[in-house]
Amino acid sequence: MTGSSPRVLVIDDELPILRVLKSTLVTSGFNVTTVPSAGAALQYVAQSGADVIVLDLGLPDMDGKEVIQALREWTEAPIVVLSARHDAEERIAALDLGADDYITKPFHMGELQARLRTALRHAERQSHEASTYSGRGLEVDFERRVVRVQKQEIDLTAKEYDLLSCLARHAGQVVTHKQLLAAGWGGTVTDTQFVRVYIGQIRQKLEADSSAPDLILTEPGIGYRLRTDDERSL
Repeated sequence: MTGSSPRVLVIDDELPILRVLKSTLVTSGFNVTTVPSAGAALQYVAQSGADVIVLDLGLPDMDGKEVIQALREWTEAPIVVLSARHDAEERIAALDLGADDYITKPFHMGELQARLRTALRHAERQSHEASTYSGRGLEVDFERRVVRVQKQEIDLTAKEYDLLSCLARHAGQVVTHKQLLAAGWGGTVTDTQFVRVYIGQIRQKLEADSSAPDLILTEPGIGYRLRTDDERSL
């Protein structure tokens, strides 16, 4: 990031949305650039870069999923999809191709800003090779493979830890069933029921009420998301 103002690139062909997003995000302290097409976006990223990218999938010159693939050849900056496509398959495909988060239109501006802050923090942690995660009373020590809730150490199996570690490394972001299967079984298992069973076991050990989880949230048909401190204000 440059200075104290994160650089946000917004890619959307709806000019009213571009105007609203730019005005609101600038007021909130972001340095915002807007472009209306995939071609302009790829050129901008190649020349100038960005700290976080907001991407609409319905662009006039290229499908948004192809844009994600192309962007990943140039940048590791977080990509937050902002799209009117509500289909679960679209969300899964975008996330598996390299998007970090997916928000559907219409959206709440406060939620978008919280998701952007989360994506930026995640990128910052990755750049500094963070050895721990801490949030909402949960602590994960990646080096020692130790998990605590409210300072109390929790005994997890190796598979349970692998899945929780994956969620913690992507805290605040949607992690798909496919990504969790890769984290837990290296891609050798494809049945998502394995993920559901293990997430249920983790919830029983971490959540105050596993039947009404407050920490590990289900993204129906897609995967799971570890809730962050920011979400308390939404």
